[in-house]
Amino acid sequence: MKTNKIIYYISTGLLTAIMLFSASMYFFKHDAISEAFKHFGYPTYIIYPYATLKLLGLIAIWSPKFKVLKEWAYAGYFFAFILAFFAHVMVNDGQQGTAIIAFVALIVSYIFNKKINN
Repeated sequence: MKTNKIIYYISTGLLTAIMLFSASMYFFKHDAISEAFKHFGYPTYIIYPYATLKLLGLIAIWSPKFKVLKEWAYAGYFFAFILAFFAHVMVNDGQQGTAIIAFVALIVSYIFNKKINN
């Protein structure tokens, strides 16, 4: 049981670090992110709402009270990482590594969250 918690906290901590870095880039390096979004063909008006949702997802994942919201946050991150991976592959910029790491951390976090809460 203790090993499961350690693995959960390490993977969720890594996921949190990636999401906090990403959201901070969206807020504080808006010009660079805006250019990246234009390169992907995405509208730039979604940058701030997307960053806010990333932060809200972290709150849901770390809070033991929000079981349903936690499931939605995991699902949202799942699709976000899949789409980020393919967006980077399609524009061939070589930046898909972070999406892979985040995806693996997400899956491990989800599996071990289920193990320690059942």
